[in-house]
Amino acid sequence: MQAHEMMIHDVYKVMETDSVRAVIKKFIEHRISGVPVVNHRNEIIAYVSDGDIMRYIGKHKDIFVDSLYTVTVFKGDNEEFDERIKKILDLNVLELAKRKVEKIQSHKEIEEVAAILGKKRIKKLPVERDGVLVGIISRGDVIRNTFKSIL
Repeated sequence: MQAHEMMIHDVYKVMETDSVRAVIKKFIEHRISGVPVVNHRNEIIAYVSDGDIMRYIGKHKDIFVDSLYTVTVFKGDNEEFDERIKKILDLNVLELAKRKVEKIQSHKEIEEVAAILGKKRIKKLPVERDGVLVGIISRGDVIRNTFKSIL
């Protein structure tokens, strides 16, 4: 089975000119955790996930990691945190998104899709044809399509 046979064709995506606010709205509206970032030609130029946003939120001065298992949070001003969150919403999506995007061509076999998702430890893989976004495949899509005929 090839990628185009199992991918989701109607892909939620954001434009390279969108703000983080637009990304968060998509996440909430559609109950998703990541989207490809495309340019005006629908070419994949980045990918932004909830993890990227969490890492950005966590980049502030009142957290200190003592060890692998100990995190100390210094009590700061809640208003200061709220202000940082508001500023994040107005950032351009490319300030948080990963520019090196794992993606796969639409004609690739399911084994290659599974290998990339597993090895790279990612949840979703954008699918492209002729350099343009045409779909997306999740780990769940691979599991369903691999085992549905034998269960």
